[in-house]
Amino acid sequence: MSALPFRSATDLAALIKKKQIGSEELLDLYLDRFEKYNPRVNAVIATDIPAARRRAKAADAALAKGEDWGPLHGVPMTIKDSFDIVGMPSTWGVLELKDHRPARNALAVERFLDAGAIFFGKTNVPAFLIGWATHSEVHGTTNNPWDLSRSPGGSSGGSAAAVATGLTALELGVDFGGGVRNVAHYCGIYGHKPTYGITNWVGHVLPGFGTKPDMSVNGPIARSATDLKLALSLMVGPDPSDAIAWKLTLPPPRVGSWKDLRAAVMLEDASFEVDTEVQDRIQAVADFLGKKGAKVSDWARPAIESTLAFRTFGGLLMAGLAIRKDDQKFWSRLAHLRSRFMRPDAGEGGNPTERVFTHAEWLQLDNARQLLRQAWADFFKEYDVLLCPAAPTVAVPHDPHHAWHERRIMIKGKSTSPADPTFWGGFFSVAYLPATVAPAGLSKSGLPVGVQIVGPAYGDNTCIAVAQRLEREFQGFIPAKGWE
Repeated sequence: MSALPFRSATDLAALIKKKQIGSEELLDLYLDRFEKYNPRVNAVIATDIPAARRRAKAADAALAKGEDWGPLHGVPMTIKDSFDIVGMPSTWGVLELKDHRPARNALAVERFLDAGAIFFGKTNVPAFLIGWATHSEVHGTTNNPWDLSRSPGGSSGGSAAAVATGLTALELGVDFGGGVRNVAHYCGIYGHKPTYGITNWVGHVLPGFGTKPDMSVNGPIARSATDLKLALSLMVGPDPSDAIAWKLTLPPPRVGSWKDLRAAVMLEDASFEVDTEVQDRIQAVADFLGKKGAKVSDWARPAIESTLAFRTFGGLLMAGLAIRKDDQKFWSRLAHLRSRFMRPDAGEGGNPTERVFTHAEWLQLDNARQLLRQAWADFFKEYDVLLCPAAPTVAVPHDPHHAWHERRIMIKGKSTSPADPTFWGGFFSVAYLPATVAPAGLSKSGLPVGVQIVGPAYGDNTCIAVAQRLEREFQGFIPAKGWE
C-alpha cells in the first residue's frame, strides 16, 4: 500500500471519514511536504494556509458531529493558478496579472468545495497557458519529479509535479492541445481530457478570450483512475445559464471485461513520428490486452488524413486566438504556432502576425471539424477505444536559453518544431473526443510513459474504466525515488 501522501484522494477521504486521520492532520502532512520538497520542483506557487486550516478544523468538527460534506470531505488539494479562488492570486503566468486577486471562485472550485475539499495552494503555469514547458516570468520554472533537469510538461506542469511528488491529493488542469495529457505522461500519473462542452469555464477565462474558448476543457489530474472518475463527476454539467432546461448524463462504460474490449492501437503516424522508447510501452499495453482476450488491431484507423486534421486543429486554434490580434506580447509567444499553421503569404505584407481569419474561413474550418467528428463516430462503431501516445517523447529537457516558441524538439534524432508534438493532443481535441492518460511503465531511459486511451464523444466513462482496469492489473502509479 502506498505511503500516505501518495494515496489516492478517494482513499484519503475514506480514511478521514473513518477517523483514522484528521483533516487538519492531513493538511499538516502536505504543508510539511510543501516546505521540504517544493523548492526542488517549484510546483506550488501560492498558498492560503490560514483559510485552509480554518476549513480543515471545521471539517474535523463537522465529522465529529456526524456531518458528511461529500466525497472529498476534508481532503486538502491544490489547483492550477488560472482557476479563480478567493484569497489567492490568479496570474496566468503573466506579469500584468501578478497582483490579480479574484473576487469570486471559479465554478469548478465551488463544485469541489461543495464536495468537501480544502484548497490550500495554487500551482505553476506557463504564460497564458501556452507551451509544453512550465515557466513564467512570475513564478519561474517547474521541474519534473523524475528528472529535475527536465520539464513536467504544460500547461498544467505545476499541477502534475505537485501530484507526482505527493504535495497534494488531487488537481485540476486545462487541455486543448494536450495540457492535461502530456503532463500526465511526462510525470507518470493520470489525467483525463473530457469531451468538449461537458465542463464549464465560469471563473476560468483570461480577459480578452471570450467566455467559452474553442476546444478547451478542464480536466482532473490524479494518482488514480478512480480519482479521475470522482473528479469528473463533480465537474460535468451544463453552464448555470443552461441548467434550468437540461442536464447531462454520460453513458456508462461500454465494456465490462477485457474480452468485450475492442481496441485499436496507433504507435505513431506517418507524418508525426514517435520515439521507440515511447512506442515500446504503448505496445506493452496492447500486448497485455491481447493476452487478456481483448480484440486488438494495430491497423484500424478512422477515415481521416492526419495532416489535414492537424491543420484543421491549428486553424481553429489560431482563429480562436485572433480575438487578441492587437496583443503583441501575447503573439510573440506563438511563433511556433504561427509558422506551423499560418502561411507567411497569408497576411498583409507577408507578415503572419497580421493574419486575421474571416468568418467564411472559420466556417470552412468548422465544417472540416464536423466531418472529422463524423469519421470518428463511424470508427467508434467498430472499436471502443484507440490506444496511442500522449506525446512523441519522454519528458523533454529544460532549455533555459530559448523560449518555448524558439526551441526545437528532438524525435528519433530529428529536430522539429515544438508545435508538432501537439498533434497527439490536437488530433483528438479538434473532434471533441475524450481521452484518459494512464501510466504505461518506464522507458529504457527510466522515465515514465503514459498511454493515451481515446474514446468516442461522451465516452468519458469508457476511457476511465479502461484506465481503472489497467491500474489494477497492469500498471498503477509509482512515485519517483527521492520524494519519500
